[in-house]
Amino acid sequence: MRLEEFLLTPPHSLIQQAHAPQETLSATVNADGIGFGWYPEDGQPAVYRSLLPAWAEPNLESLGRSLASRTWLANVRSATDPLSSGYANTQPFSGDGMLFLHNGFIEDFSTAVRGPLRSTLSPAFESTVHGTTDSEYLFALLRQEVHEHDGNLLSALRVTVERLVDWLREEKLGALLNIVVSQGNTVTALRHAIRLECPSLYTHCGHHAFAGGHLAASEPLDDDPGWDAVPPHHVAVLEPGHDVRIFPL
Repeated sequence: MRLEEFLLTPPHSLIQQAHAPQETLSATVNADGIGFGWYPEDGQPAVYRSLLPAWAEPNLESLGRSLASRTWLANVRSATDPLSSGYANTQPFSGDGMLFLHNGFIEDFSTAVRGPLRSTLSPAFESTVHGTTDSEYLFALLRQEVHEHDGNLLSALRVTVERLVDWLREEKLGALLNIVVSQGNTVTALRHAIRLECPSLYTHCGHHAFAGGHLAASEPLDDDPGWDAVPPHHVAVLEPGHDVRIFPL
């Protein structure tokens, strides 16, 4: 599938969702950058990130019509902390063969969570964090848990969320935790929150406009009736040859 088929072409494409989101909980526009990741022929994840608002990024038209992949992850960013804008803080993140997106935030991350999270990370995983966002630290923790759970992403997600619940409990803080992870052909999408309303998340299995592909998106890309909302606190697994599978967190 070409990049433009979800980035530019649909009525409610990702570019449209950057400047006219319909279901966002914490922002009016997503103007703090755009990024997308894919898997080239060598099988290792590649990423393109820009600090420009999606609608002002001049390279997207030519990249959209020329780049193609079986698996894409992409996002438009609204920075929780305006001072965190920067290339190192722009998603998606990649590592250990995975691509990672986090739609949300962790309340008082720098004062309440970053310390215990860093103490949990081994030097091998902490050294891979180059930015300052809660999202990148979360990805480092998740990758460590994947390693410790013999590659079982669903188990790693559950343990990662359990750790966050423990760290946030004492201060009665919350978090928005919509997370999307790709390990190649498989995409795993979590719709979750702690003490807050879950952000929106939808899936579509076999959309005719996307060569029968499986889709996961914060907001439907069009008005096709096949879009289904992922239940709160559940995980959706998208994999070729299977219907979308839904698991409780």
